[in-house]
Amino acid sequence: MNDRDGIADLLARRGVSRRALLKYATYLATVMALPPLAARAIAQGLAKARRQSVIWLSFQECTGCTESLTRSFNPTLEDLIFDMISLDYHETLQAVSGAAAEAARLAAMRENRGKYVVVVDGSVATKDGGVYSTNAGKTNLEVLKETAEHALAVISVGTCAAFGGLPHAHPNPTGAVPVSQIITDKPVINISGCPPIAEAMAGTIAYLITFGKLPDLDHLSRPKSIFGDSIHDRCYRRPFYDKGMFAKSFDDEGARKGWCLYEVGCKGPVTYNACATLKWNGGVSFPIQSGHGCLGCSEPDFWDNGGFYRPLSSSTSHPGAVVGGAVVAGIAVGGLGALLARQRRERAVRDLEAKEQERRS
Repeated sequence: MNDRDGIADLLARRGVSRRALLKYATYLATVMALPPLAARAIAQGLAKARRQSVIWLSFQECTGCTESLTRSFNPTLEDLIFDMISLDYHETLQAVSGAAAEAARLAAMRENRGKYVVVVDGSVATKDGGVYSTNAGKTNLEVLKETAEHALAVISVGTCAAFGGLPHAHPNPTGAVPVSQIITDKPVINISGCPPIAEAMAGTIAYLITFGKLPDLDHLSRPKSIFGDSIHDRCYRRPFYDKGMFAKSFDDEGARKGWCLYEVGCKGPVTYNACATLKWNGGVSFPIQSGHGCLGCSEPDFWDNGGFYRPLSSSTSHPGAVVGGAVVAGIAVGGLGALLARQRRERAVRDLEAKEQERRS
């Protein structure tokens, strides 16, 4: 296989027809919220494009983002690796390890200088020089700066890379920060979520390859096509919200009838993502459809913004939400720490309430 061949040539050798390529491009246009006529432009762009060199770095994370990507249905992981990108480095998926793995990363940087894309999942430890997360004798902080220096763009996948995520949550012992706080001299695209939707990652990479530019981004540097509307706006339970029909617990009559989960803690009104339309596992379902309220995992500081199972309008007089006598969110701390933690949560929830009131007015 010659990486200088166009993607269309590679597809043809695998028996993929031009008609199939157009159908595939139509799906990508839909994922990225582009007009129908854009499908032909995508097909033509892919036909001319070369395989994109990608270096994937994993820092303070749980591998959930990679697990999500491997479950991408359109395009599949195999489509991405063999047809659209050259995945030159990925600690979890690559066969080699040790010195050979690091040699592959350095070779990709050298041979594709100024043209490769860096994908990062996981937050970056900065406390004490970043010593709390290292690889190959280097801190994540060092590896990120070194790898991103001559990159075309950086894609932060998952809320940890985009906003700091769970490692960044109070009390943040490693000094975890998002990628964008370290890389400030080149484009950074955030694809948040814990983990993000597979098609959101795959579609964004496909857009970069096809058009050679960044998609339209929101104020948090996320693709507007994916994060332009709230979960609440796209949710099939929205009519029940408008009628004031709310489940009061996870197993009452309203819950069994599919009523709105706002009063049992759903954060859909202040969470922006395409979960309700793209869904998960090939469009099978998403958390609200499965009976659980949105946790707000694609938003900054979602872990610290109040208990998961309390509505946005509830009091935050204590740091943990109690359900059935069990603390399900928050950490009980004493003295001044408890006061500061409570005040932080109260401010966060007030901000969420203000956003929701503004959208409803």
